[in-house]
Amino acid sequence: MRQQPKTNSPASDLTMHWLVVGFMAALLLGYIVFCHTSQGAALQQPLADHDRILLRTILYVAAIVTMPITNLIRHIQLRLNQTMPGNKSAKSRYLLTVIVSMTLIESIGAYGLIMYLLGDGYNTLYIFTIVSALGMYLYRPKVNEYESIVEALAERSETA
Repeated sequence: MRQQPKTNSPASDLTMHWLVVGFMAALLLGYIVFCHTSQGAALQQPLADHDRILLRTILYVAAIVTMPITNLIRHIQLRLNQTMPGNKSAKSRYLLTVIVSMTLIESIGAYGLIMYLLGDGYNTLYIFTIVSALGMYLYRPKVNEYESIVEALAERSETA
């Protein structure tokens, strides 16, 4: 009796996608560890209070705007993944979507590092890091999104 070739499950197809998320989460953790070491404190270059408060406010607004913008960009990319012509696999299309989402969300954590290096305390670092981690959770790779891309590409190839 012949065995049928094994096909990968959608969850196993997302291994690389989860590695991207893991790398970005490790980077966030690295920011905190770096700032708690003597190297982080040695690199602080405090700004004047007024300038630092203004920059912190601007970065808070940027973080608040980044979350819905990331959601919009992700939504557009998911639809394009389903409809764009080309011979790229669903896996590689979705990987690009995850990379873009994680990079945008990671930038929020970087704001905390920047503010720490400019003289702000750990509180600001933690706030930006937690918001970034929340974004990583919200925009993590999802099997149902990946499956919708696979199905749309399969339907498109059947009609072609």
